[in-house]
Amino acid sequence: MTEDAPELRASDADRERVAEVLRDALAEGRLDMEEFEERLDATYKARTYGELAPITRDLPSGAGVVQAPRISMTKEPAQGGSWAGRIVGGEGSSTWAVAVMSGFQRRGRWTVPRRFNCFAFWGGGEIDLREANFADREVEINCVAIMGGMQVIVPPGVEVVVRGIGIMGGFDQREEGVPGDPGAPRVIVTGFAFWGGVGVERKLTRAERQRLKEERRQEKLDRKASPRELGQSVRDDARDAHRRMLEGHHDLLRDRSRERREERREERREERDRRRRREY
Repeated sequence: MTEDAPELRASDADRERVAEVLRDALAEGRLDMEEFEERLDATYKARTYGELAPITRDLPSGAGVVQAPRISMTKEPAQGGSWAGRIVGGEGSSTWAVAVMSGFQRRGRWTVPRRFNCFAFWGGGEIDLREANFADREVEINCVAIMGGMQVIVPPGVEVVVRGIGIMGGFDQREEGVPGDPGAPRVIVTGFAFWGGVGVERKLTRAERQRLKEERRQEKLDRKASPRELGQSVRDDARDAHRRMLEGHHDLLRDRSRERREERREERREERDRRRRREY
């Protein structure tokens, strides 16, 4: 980890990458369960890079058979809409996972290898590819589930092919046959399920869901604002008409009052003239 910008706010993907390092350290015996739980709790409570950095400072960036994901403490540029930028080549950041009466997760910003092997016995696992990069245009997720289950989550636009075998279990094939976007990776789900199952699900990322939610909220506000604006316009027009009516009425009253005053003055002049004529 680097400490280039400790004051920057950390994202969910940043916290998940740190959690992945902790899980690998637990599996390798570098942390006991108590230390793992304490650090994992601190990870999910962390708000900035400065709070995340000390959690894995004493852990190597890579050790043993599994290469732990490299964690950058600087903001990475947001991935664009082009799939070409997510097919990065090289080796995957994690090539296998095991859950024996427990569970595992691979999620966030990680690199899917050409072949990822996972095994679950009386346990479960989640392989989330929504924010992942891909080592190749075509990757294989090989799942073996014995009295357990696994869930493969892919983003929209990815082509999925399911070739697993189930005995008193099964492989979810609902997402198979959906055409992929041009240049998008192809994910092949293979393996074996005995008294267990492997599910395949297509989901939006949290950021995309939040963006759509915000768009729907704005549309509702716009729809509510339109009748309010129309009602306000009608009320303004009614007030203007009422004001004009009152002004016209006041003008009429002023004109009539002026006419009466002029009539009274004329009557007084005529009366004075009659008195003068009688005097003469």
